[in-house]
Amino acid sequence: MNAMSSTPAPQSAVALGLRANWRQFTLLVIVNAFVGAMVGMERSILPAIAEQEFKLVAHTAILSFIVVFGLSKAFTNYFAGRLSDAYGRKIVLVIGWLIAAPVPFLLMWAPTWNWILLANVFLGVSQGLTWSTTVIMKIDLAGPSNRGMAMGINEFAGYFAVGAAALATGWIAANYGLRPQPFYLGAAFATIGLLLSVLVVTETRGYAHLEAAMAPSPGAVSMPSQRTIFWRTSVLDPDMSSISQAGLVNNLNDGMAWGLFPFVFAGAGMTLTQIGTLAAIYPTVWGVSQLFTGALSDRIGRKGLIVAGMWVQAVGIATIALLSSFAWYATGAVLLGIGTAMVYPTLLAAIGDVVNPVWRASAVGVYRFWRDLGYAIGALLAGVTADLYGVVSAVCLIAAITFLSGVVVAVRMR
Repeated sequence: MNAMSSTPAPQSAVALGLRANWRQFTLLVIVNAFVGAMVGMERSILPAIAEQEFKLVAHTAILSFIVVFGLSKAFTNYFAGRLSDAYGRKIVLVIGWLIAAPVPFLLMWAPTWNWILLANVFLGVSQGLTWSTTVIMKIDLAGPSNRGMAMGINEFAGYFAVGAAALATGWIAANYGLRPQPFYLGAAFATIGLLLSVLVVTETRGYAHLEAAMAPSPGAVSMPSQRTIFWRTSVLDPDMSSISQAGLVNNLNDGMAWGLFPFVFAGAGMTLTQIGTLAAIYPTVWGVSQLFTGALSDRIGRKGLIVAGMWVQAVGIATIALLSSFAWYATGAVLLGIGTAMVYPTLLAAIGDVVNPVWRASAVGVYRFWRDLGYAIGALLAGVTADLYGVVSAVCLIAAITFLSGVVVAVRMR
């Protein structure tokens, strides 16, 4: 298959860069905020729903919603990039929002925990399509010179919205009940995101073809097989495989934080409002900090930020595990947010640096497959360890794994 067989947009019709494409870029930032809010609406309250409404006791059972979310999102990411290269970005984005539409209603009215799991399958698939596509579209528009900044802004919008939605639903749950009121917000998020994507978002695949044509040796570029891209990104290429494992571990600890931190906080006597606040601090700091860390990686390079970010995350997780008060929990959440911000947009920008633009979406899909598989692995590992050895031991284990991931990047990535 010749990836250049699709006719690219004329060079006069498009120009690379944030300034040239600020209107469409800003629209995609807004769309991604609604994508993030769909995840945030359940972040602070679903473990409480599992315990109080469905009477689940085992941490492994409670964290099962994160496992199914992570698996469905990971595998959807894998195909979303390839579909975006083959059929265009916009159609994939719209399909993602259509799949998201039932999620709030399933969460509102689920009669059993299996319906909650089904909702998270839909949520994971929709996130894989919508978030992957908005990432790819922003990389298309930004061009090579502002890629880190573009990813920082993208991830700021998504994760600031995660934090804001977690705070909002935690407050609503504390004042009006765990269900259905907090999930009314989700119905609004899905409706607005779908309407913006259908009516206002435009296709960006032509920008990737323009960037490929502007490369030092332009010409027709053959698309590698999906198998070749998968192995290069996962194992064979030292840069891309280092990036992939760091992404996996980053979301491994995020899956743990999502599922276990509410139990850590509740066990220390925190109220539901305090738990919602703490659950919001980490993604909010993560989101806001990315406005700076993404652009910083354009100036100082990717590797140092990734290594340092993994180690700062490890310190933040250990702080929450070992020190028990609201102030220390908040401090640990801030450190975890800063460390994640150092890593998250930088990893995406680094993948964009090292692949040909013609098959970049496919490589991003493989990276995001491994990264979001971390949700499932983290939730499963944390749940089993918590059931066997206690919640604190599970959190400490994740902190150690996060530190070791930074060592791998330091040693292997060029």
